[in-house]
Amino acid sequence: MSTQATENPDKALYAAHKKIYPREVTGKFSRLRVIAFISLLGIYYVMPLLRWDDRQALLFDLPARKFYLFGLTLWPQDFIYLAALLIMAGLALFFFTALFGRIWCGYACPQTVWTEAYLWMERKIEGNRSRRMKLDKAPNSAAKIRTKVVKHTVWILFSLWTGFTFVAYFTPIDELANKLLTGNLGPWETFWILFYSFATYGNAGFMREQVCLYMCPYARFQSAMFDSDTLIVAYHPERGEPRGSRRRGSDPREQGLGDCIDCNVCVQVCPTGIDIRDGLQYECIACSACIDGCDEIMDKMNYPRGLIRYTTENSTLGQPQNLLRPRIMVYAAILLILLGSLLTHMLYRIPLELDVIRDRNTLYRETREGLIENVYTLKILNMDSKSHQYILSADGIDGLKLVLDEPVIEVPAGTVHQLIARIQADEFNMENRSETITFRLQARDANHLLTSEEARFVGPGKN
Repeated sequence: MSTQATENPDKALYAAHKKIYPREVTGKFSRLRVIAFISLLGIYYVMPLLRWDDRQALLFDLPARKFYLFGLTLWPQDFIYLAALLIMAGLALFFFTALFGRIWCGYACPQTVWTEAYLWMERKIEGNRSRRMKLDKAPNSAAKIRTKVVKHTVWILFSLWTGFTFVAYFTPIDELANKLLTGNLGPWETFWILFYSFATYGNAGFMREQVCLYMCPYARFQSAMFDSDTLIVAYHPERGEPRGSRRRGSDPREQGLGDCIDCNVCVQVCPTGIDIRDGLQYECIACSACIDGCDEIMDKMNYPRGLIRYTTENSTLGQPQNLLRPRIMVYAAILLILLGSLLTHMLYRIPLELDVIRDRNTLYRETREGLIENVYTLKILNMDSKSHQYILSADGIDGLKLVLDEPVIEVPAGTVHQLIARIQADEFNMENRSETITFRLQARDANHLLTSEEARFVGPGKN
C-alpha cells in the first residue's frame, strides 16, 4: 500500500497548503462586517481604558479573587453567574446557528475578526490581490524584503499591543504600563503578553483559514444545528447553469447559458478559498463575501442580483420556508427566561455573606448564671466595594442572649472577618434538645445589606 501511495501522487493523504489571497470586495454585507469588526476590536482595545470610580471598569483581579464589572464586584462565591453565562452562550450558539447559520464565524469569531485586521494591514502595505500574488512569486530583492519587513513589523507591533491589552484585563492597565516602562514586568505577565501576541500573530497572520478548516470543531458539528429552514449562503444552479463567458449585453438564453459567467470572483473573494457553486460546504464561514462579489458582477452584466444569496434549503427546492419554527421559539424562550433570571438575581444580589459554624468540641456548657451556652464561629464576607459596620442579632428561643467579644463589627471591603459568638438561653425555654436559631446581620449604613443564617442550639432540653 505504501508503494502504491508513493507511485500515485494523487492518492496522497495530505495536500500541501496553498496560500489564499482573498480579493477585496464591497457591498452591504461587507459594510456590515466592517462595522462588526470595528465595533468588536474597539470594545476589546478600549474597555481596559475605561474607569469606574477609582478603578478600572472591567478587571479580573485573580490574586485578589475579585472581578470588577463596572459597578458590580463579583467574588468566587458568585461563580454561579459564570456558569449561567456559559449555559446562555451555548444556547445562544444553538439559537443563532439554527436561525442564521454560521453568522458567528463570519462576523464575530475572534479568528475571523483578527484575520480581517491582519489582511487589511497586508493590503495597505503590499497592495491588492494581484500585487500580493505577484510579490510573493517574485524573486527576493531589496524592495520585496523591505516590504515584507515593514508588514511583519506592523504585524508584530499590533500583536504585542493585542497581548498587552489581553493582560490588562487581569492587571490594571496603568499598573501594567508602568511595569512595562520600568522593566518590572512579572514572569506571568511577560509570559501571557508574549504568548497571546504570538498566538495572534500566528493564527491571524499565517494560519488564517487553516484554523477554521482544521482546528475549530464548530464546523464539524454545525450540521447538528442546521435544518432545512436554516439560512445559508447558497448558489442557485437552476438560474446560473450552464455557466460560461459571454459579452456584456448579450442574451445568455440565446447562447444556451445561465447567468453565471464563470468569472470566479466568488472564489477569489472567499477567505477559505472554496467555490460556493459546489454547494454548502463545512469550510464556508458564511461571511457573505461571495454574495457581494457576485452582485457586483450581476450589476455589470445588467442581470438581477441574487445568483448567490442568503436563503434556505427549502427555498432552493421551491418549498415554503419557515424561519420562526418551534425549535427557534423554544431556544428563544429558554434564553429569555435565563437572561431574565440572571438579571433579576444580579439586580437583587446582596453583597454580604454570613457563614455560621457551631463549636462541636463542646456540646454545650452551663454559665455561672445557670444558662445554657453554645459557641459559634462566624465568618462575615463583605463583597461590597467599601467597608461597613454591622449589627449582629440572634433569635429563635425566648430570652436568648447574644454575647460578642467585639462591640463593633467592622469588615473592610472584600475581606472575610471571623469572630466568636456565644449564644445563651434558659433550658426551660427549650422545647427540644436541639432548637433552630437564626443569626441576622445588618449593615449600619446600608439597609439593603441584610442577611441571615440558621444554626442549631443544643441543650439538655426539658425532662
